[in-house]
Amino acid sequence: MKSIIKFSKFFLPAIIISLSIIAFGLAGFFTKGLNLGVDFQAGINETIQLAYPAGQVVFEGKGNAELTIGESQLTLVFSGAEAQKRTVLFDYKTYSTLADIKAALEKEQGIRVDLAEGSDSLPSNLLVPTYQGNSLLSLNPVKLYRAPKDDSELYASIDIVRDALSPLGDITVQTINPPSSQRFLIRVRDNGEDPQFMTNVPQTIRNLIEDKVGADRLVVVKADYVGPQYSETLSRQSIWLVLMTLVLILVYSTIRFKIEYAIAAVAAIAHDALVMIAFIVWTRMEFNTTTIAAILTILGYSINDTIVQFDRVREERKLHPSEPFVDVLDRALTLTLGRSIITTLTTMLAVLALYFFTSGSIKDFALALLVGMVSGVYSTIFIASAIVLFLENKKTKRRAKTIKEKTAPAGALSKQ
Repeated sequence: MKSIIKFSKFFLPAIIISLSIIAFGLAGFFTKGLNLGVDFQAGINETIQLAYPAGQVVFEGKGNAELTIGESQLTLVFSGAEAQKRTVLFDYKTYSTLADIKAALEKEQGIRVDLAEGSDSLPSNLLVPTYQGNSLLSLNPVKLYRAPKDDSELYASIDIVRDALSPLGDITVQTINPPSSQRFLIRVRDNGEDPQFMTNVPQTIRNLIEDKVGADRLVVVKADYVGPQYSETLSRQSIWLVLMTLVLILVYSTIRFKIEYAIAAVAAIAHDALVMIAFIVWTRMEFNTTTIAAILTILGYSINDTIVQFDRVREERKLHPSEPFVDVLDRALTLTLGRSIITTLTTMLAVLALYFFTSGSIKDFALALLVGMVSGVYSTIFIASAIVLFLENKKTKRRAKTIKEKTAPAGALSKQ
């Protein structure tokens, strides 16, 4: 038999630490608030990249031609009733300069490329990928943009962008790494006063920035818009979703165990949710639907771990009915500790892969999961178990008092 770890000795310090973290998180929530994503905040999120004009492409042939610029190659697709449908790829390794790309494109019938002055010898992988906008070629030129070739060509910073957009009032600007990409996330709130907000604001952003950094230097990477009604509805539904999750877990735990265990299980997952909120508040991670998904995932992960622990507690109590409950609890936690560590570390390997090899909201999702998994194991051992011990001790004392009152002589009771 392995030695029993006296987890119960650390219950009180653990609860004090948890309450401190939760209080710290609530203080941040009421003073700083959440960094709401566009899902929960009416307005527009626009990701832009400041770049240099690299040239333009015109199509004068028959049918349709669509040019898509990727991270490692260009893709040219011909289609339409008057043209043979085919796809042509131009890999940057093969066509290493913009001059090479120009020569290769112009071999295709009807394609004409005009490069900006001094751009011929620049590497083709500097081309800014196609994100949004019309990539269908026609007699109207489609513009090409390129990133800075080195640090000497960097001309924008977050301060410059903020200063340019100051006439818009309540805005948020963030740099998207690496800073050398000159890419920024701009968030503008919609207060509902402008019925043409979705049309006017993107154009205003473009005008203000180009007035500051020069004309024809802005590429829209991504734009998301959420109206006030949708934002309000989504916020309300998210709150109800989390609350209903807690209620259903309470009902399930009550049916499977006893009310004491159910209360402890719900308190533990509520602890995990509040710890994650504290982490999100102070790291300024964007709070969006992906974050809600991470919180719900952790609630499910945590309750699964808690139920496994409680099953072991119930088994140990049946095997050792005469032992004090605190000893039964310590033994059960010790026996399941190895399983909890192995399961958590195994799951973390997959989540770490997501964290290191993805970006954007998926990276934030993975980071939130890592914090939540650590919190889930901690809360199962030190929070849920501590509450079960407290409630069981109270129940035992109440039962002993009732027995004492029933067995005591009537005279003794009246003297008391």
